[in-house]
Amino acid sequence: MANTKRFNRDKMVKLTVAGVLTAIVVVFQLLGSFIKFGTFSISLVLIPIVIGAALGGPIVSTWLGLVFGVVVLASGDAGAFLAINPAGTVVTVLLKGTLAGLFGGLVFEALKKVNTYFAVIVSAILVPVTNTGVFLIGCKLFFFEAISEWGAAAGFTSTAKFMIVALVGFNFLFELAINIILSPTVVGVVKAIGKRKI
Repeated sequence: MANTKRFNRDKMVKLTVAGVLTAIVVVFQLLGSFIKFGTFSISLVLIPIVIGAALGGPIVSTWLGLVFGVVVLASGDAGAFLAINPAGTVVTVLLKGTLAGLFGGLVFEALKKVNTYFAVIVSAILVPVTNTGVFLIGCKLFFFEAISEWGAAAGFTSTAKFMIVALVGFNFLFELAINIILSPTVVGVVKAIGKRKI
């Protein structure tokens, strides 16, 4: 009986975490689409994906990554790529968010027994690395010709250099830094509040 109550309580906590973080992902992505450094907007939603990994596990973080991808497509943030290759855009955008959430959640699960703080930091690094890595792979597979033209028009002699510098550059560094700083802090605060008896 006690085990059933605990299971139901844990399930309700995960559902609540998933629901609240889903709303935050939607709001962050819509707000983030207005904050641009370079060509593309900053992905503030990577923070709740890491928090979802730490508080809800890989299923929750994978779900949040998928929601991130859906909102990117619905918001028009991927419009430049949709005009070139709609199917490639959908695949790239949905995969980059979903895999970022999945890998972040799996790594957190694997490392949390060693140290929760360490697990959050590694997850906070892996989520933006996966998101950006899959984006770059998608660029190579589906949009390379168009990106080569964009790079040449911008004065780049190398398409790869254009992709790294212009398409991801500062955005990736900002996302990585903000994730490493904020994700462990938020997870620590939420866990501390959860341990308090009200």
